[in-house]
Amino acid sequence: MQRSFIFDDGDSIPEDYPVTEVCGGTLRTQSTCLLQTWTHDDVQDHRLDSTKLLSIIQLAETHLPISDLEVEIECEGCVISQYLVASAHSEEDTVIFNLADKHTDCLAKEKCGVGGSGCC
Repeated sequence: MQRSFIFDDGDSIPEDYPVTEVCGGTLRTQSTCLLQTWTHDDVQDHRLDSTKLLSIIQLAETHLPISDLEVEIECEGCVISQYLVASAHSEEDTVIFNLADKHTDCLAKEKCGVGGSGCC
């Protein structure tokens, strides 16, 4: 029996792609700090300036090991996308987060010999 992952626009993921989360039969956990952005019509009352963002992060640090986690940004346009925070810096009164693309990867390279006959 074949599997198929079909998007709401009718496009699909090619059938020859493995599902890597269970590939190799190894239980894995992942911890990241995910900062979700939300776009809404209300741009006045819910705008988050850098001072408020910093206070939220400082509050979270009292409960979570954020400084030890990879930071990701999630945003929604046509689809929900996640990006790695490659770096951050400030210029005058603006905090700038430089984002990098995330990529999927084989999670069982040691078992399937990626680079040879294929994965899983």
